[in-house]
Amino acid sequence: MSSGETVLTRCTDARPGLGQGADPVTTEIIRQGLNAAADHMKSALIRTSFSPIIYEALDFAVAFYDADLCMLAQAPTLPAFMGTLGFCVREAVTAVGGVAALRPGDVVLYNDPYGTGSHPQDAAMVVPIFVDDDLVAYSVIKAHWLDIGGKDPYCTDTVDVFQEGTIFPGVKLYDAGNRVDGIYRMILANSRLPDAVIGDINAMVAGARAGGEALTRLVRRHGLDVFRRCVARMYDHGESLIRAWFSRLPDGRYRADSIIDWDGVVDEPVPFALEVHVEGSTVRVDYTGAPDQRPGPINCPLPSTVAASRLAVAYLAGAGEAPNEGHFRALEVLTRPGTLFHPVSPAPCFMYGIPSDHAIELILRALAPALPDAVPAASGGDINALVWWGTREAGGTPWADGAPHPVGQGATAAADGANALMYLSESATRFTPAEIWEVRNPWRIERCALAVDSGGPGRHRGGLGLDLSFRMLEDCYLTSALARTRLLPWGLRGGQPGRPNGLTVEYPDGRTASYDLRTRVALPKGALVHLRTGSGGGYGDPADRPAELVRADLADGYITAQHARRWYGQATP
Repeated sequence: MSSGETVLTRCTDARPGLGQGADPVTTEIIRQGLNAAADHMKSALIRTSFSPIIYEALDFAVAFYDADLCMLAQAPTLPAFMGTLGFCVREAVTAVGGVAALRPGDVVLYNDPYGTGSHPQDAAMVVPIFVDDDLVAYSVIKAHWLDIGGKDPYCTDTVDVFQEGTIFPGVKLYDAGNRVDGIYRMILANSRLPDAVIGDINAMVAGARAGGEALTRLVRRHGLDVFRRCVARMYDHGESLIRAWFSRLPDGRYRADSIIDWDGVVDEPVPFALEVHVEGSTVRVDYTGAPDQRPGPINCPLPSTVAASRLAVAYLAGAGEAPNEGHFRALEVLTRPGTLFHPVSPAPCFMYGIPSDHAIELILRALAPALPDAVPAASGGDINALVWWGTREAGGTPWADGAPHPVGQGATAAADGANALMYLSESATRFTPAEIWEVRNPWRIERCALAVDSGGPGRHRGGLGLDLSFRMLEDCYLTSALARTRLLPWGLRGGQPGRPNGLTVEYPDGRTASYDLRTRVALPKGALVHLRTGSGGGYGDPADRPAELVRADLADGYITAQHARRWYGQATP
């Protein structure tokens, strides 16, 4: 494809009208059964995985797709992967020869970034689910591996996809239940941390198989024909819910623009814009105005562009329901190949999450004029990922760990922003407990506190960011993957901006240095790393904030008296 063409991505309905006449009670039982089976798959992975990035941070997604590649259910884990797993299944199955090449017991490994939407470390395991001789569905898990042979365990400065890790473009790891040892040994040979990676792979296989068994029991309980009819009705309900919400919006084109700090290779800002078109009950997110794909790894492959759009729609109109394919029938995504939101090989895309996360909030910002009471101010806007690795002093064994970190959320028309929660794209992930960190890794947590005065002032205050300090107890390396370090989180309707993200290192010799996107920062023993996560923007004029709320913030230690005098004079003598 050339950069002049456009691509329209939307849900397709392979079985129109199938849900007519399906019993609504049975439909709800099957819907909840699918959600429970997805939760079972999630639990199996957590219980058996090796790495904290999976069992503590929950950096993974699990889902079921039907035979037509429509999403049946996804457990509440990593929202950013919503919409990407269908691409994973399609490309993985195509790569091994299509549906005709699948057999019971197969497990297909796939991690090509342009099909997963992620960096190669986010690898997918796809398990076809057969009931008797019918291919009914797929269970799929995509999870972050600690290392898969890239130039570094985590990269912010790659210049092509080949530097980012070993790619498995759809290969059978298990063929009819038998492990393919050649593929297994290739994985081991291309990781700096083979024990951890193989432990997590085995957990992914076990989890996907457990999910498949749970779904099979559900189908057998109700019969395949009833199951399919009820699923079709389930999709219809999800579609009607979303369309009813968007039909209340005025038709029109809504635009928003912003700036990404830089791409990790060329130190210049990257401005971009998007449009949201509302026509009746259909909403189209138009990324065709995006800049050309970048030389650095912030390019966002199509699956994650679709996922960001889906996440914004679910946030606005999903009514808190567990999503399925029907919830996204009203959504269309328009892209232009060769650009930031639809890169083509060999464009680097390791830091794909930066534009993806940015786009989620920009969709909300675009719709703010039409939805003044439904859209929040900006949050800290980034997952603030840090990845650490090295060799332990005792025993010389390699180690690695990584995690996202929480930010302050934007205030709304109804309430203050929440303090120190994971960003929207990772809202179901968890903040690793300090006890786990300190037991597994050679550092000590010297500070973990809400950042006083960080929330954007407003009638409703932005949520506070977090201040974290890590003392290195051994030499190691750090990759800092911070974004939104230069752009202040915006307020709405007179609300003030919050603070941006930031990271500073104090070295034992007295030097200090600040980093945003930086790979392989050498940290000597004794170095102190200070992470400052961004806060939320405020909503409404600070002069309208009720005095009792200002006094409560003072009592809770969220703001200082000086901050109160500057922004909330109505509450101070």
